[in-house]
Amino acid sequence: MNNIEIINFATTPSLVSRYMRELRDVKIQGDPMRFRTNLLRIGEIMAYEISKRLNYTQESVQTPLGKAMCHEISDKIVLATILRAGLPFHNGFLSYFDNAENAFVSAYRRYKEKGDQFDVLVEYMASPSIEGKTLILVDPMLATGSSMELGYRALLKKGTPARLHVASAIASRQAIEYLCDTLPQGMTTIWTGAIDPEINSHSYIVPGLGDAGDLAFGEKDDA
Repeated sequence: MNNIEIINFATTPSLVSRYMRELRDVKIQGDPMRFRTNLLRIGEIMAYEISKRLNYTQESVQTPLGKAMCHEISDKIVLATILRAGLPFHNGFLSYFDNAENAFVSAYRRYKEKGDQFDVLVEYMASPSIEGKTLILVDPMLATGSSMELGYRALLKKGTPARLHVASAIASRQAIEYLCDTLPQGMTTIWTGAIDPEINSHSYIVPGLGDAGDLAFGEKDDA
């Protein structure tokens, strides 16, 4: 029995709904700064919601007039991102988890000579130890789920986290099902702005929004 929690922000209209609409709208997508800002905003909102699941301790704080008891996050957080599309999304989480350690994984598709078949390759990783920590792994697009899963496997070289949060702006139903089968049970929560019904023959999410990396940073030369 699957024991991974799925949080789909599309089921309850909120500010995320507005930013998701702008991410998808071809009339608005032409502004890279606005596209990056919307990813950042969604990241901030998701970071706030994830913060409700963390552990806290109480601390006494001296004010000019006395002492106040305040809550402080006790979890050690590592914020990890799949390059390159994940960078503005990552910055949204980092705005709120400003004391988090950071990790970066380069996972990309390498297409075969003919057709739409591809392999997902991980060529670079920079990460602190994640042993016993809360790992928040973010990537705006979960099409097949392969890049996210391989990114997580690569990070396991740095230890085993106590808790895993996976966050995306848009996921396909196929990716959700794949990650529910491959990510650790009982310690994983998947957060997404929307779950779209399918991927096409090129493994892009439909209706999706296109290539998040290109929209955020410009087209790349795949030659």
